[in-house]
Amino acid sequence: MDLAQLETTMAELGQPSYRTGQVWEWLARGADSFDQMSNLPADLRAQLAEKLPVSTLEVENSALSVDGTEKALFLTADQRPVEAVLMRYRDGRRSLCLSSQSGCPLTCTFCATGKMKFGRNLTESEILDQALHFRRIEDVNHTVFMGMGEPMMNLDNVLAACEKLPELGIANSHTTISTVGWLPGIQRVTTEGPAVRLALSLHAPNDQLRSKIMPVNDKYSMNEVVDAAREWRHVRKRKVFIEYLMLDGVNDSPELAHELAELLLPKNDFKVNLIPYNPTGEEYQGSPRQTIENFRQNLMKRGIHATVRLTRGRDIDAACGQLAAKANEVAEA
Repeated sequence: MDLAQLETTMAELGQPSYRTGQVWEWLARGADSFDQMSNLPADLRAQLAEKLPVSTLEVENSALSVDGTEKALFLTADQRPVEAVLMRYRDGRRSLCLSSQSGCPLTCTFCATGKMKFGRNLTESEILDQALHFRRIEDVNHTVFMGMGEPMMNLDNVLAACEKLPELGIANSHTTISTVGWLPGIQRVTTEGPAVRLALSLHAPNDQLRSKIMPVNDKYSMNEVVDAAREWRHVRKRKVFIEYLMLDGVNDSPELAHELAELLLPKNDFKVNLIPYNPTGEEYQGSPRQTIENFRQNLMKRGIHATVRLTRGRDIDAACGQLAAKANEVAEA
């Protein structure tokens, strides 16, 4: 729902401002039509249905994984492709992976989104409509901004969406903004916005290697962004998640594990998530399972808490790094 347009339309119809809040409450609870909004007058519901679509996004395609993960490909009103994912876990978590941009301008070499043409930032309503799409399917309780795009480059709209996510059932403490190291954004969320969580996609423990696989490191160096993340931790009083994609023969050696541990000490500032890589082309392959476990053990021996992330939705190109491979085909068609 275009919330700004909803307010304008209500005013044009001579409706009191609280009616806008009533519509939003129904949407946040999973309503998919104005007809369901029983505390609105019938004639108003009919007028709204004529003037406004329930969502700013059109569902172009969807896919369901054997593990229960569900991916949706949306198109915006100006035909920009956007992908989002619902991950279902046995412990009851229903976690959304939301996009903040159509495409991404930062061209990380391992990421499918970085290989597609960058479109634009998404609006607050377009971000929320991804979440509302899955809220209509079932209750949701976690969110990560780890889909298409760099959230810190669209921070005003991302933070505005974060303010409303609790009304969908997603607490701020269960919302994570992930960044590849966009320094101005990290500095802003240290003191601005709701108390969400921070994840830093590091993927290498030194500048030489990180710049090779993540060009953004040439603009904001590894030490700069790690220091900024550490400051966020001290202000927000929460550990920073370090995302580390395991690339076979690239960043997975014991020596690099020791280097990463040295970078992240003291141990109580960070938690490392080791991510099995899901190939998006021929340039990289994922590290073998035993290599990942050895890397984790090396971190743990140095006092750095590390876990291996459970891969979800790989068979439908919904796993980490895979988003937008199919969307790119739509955009270029």
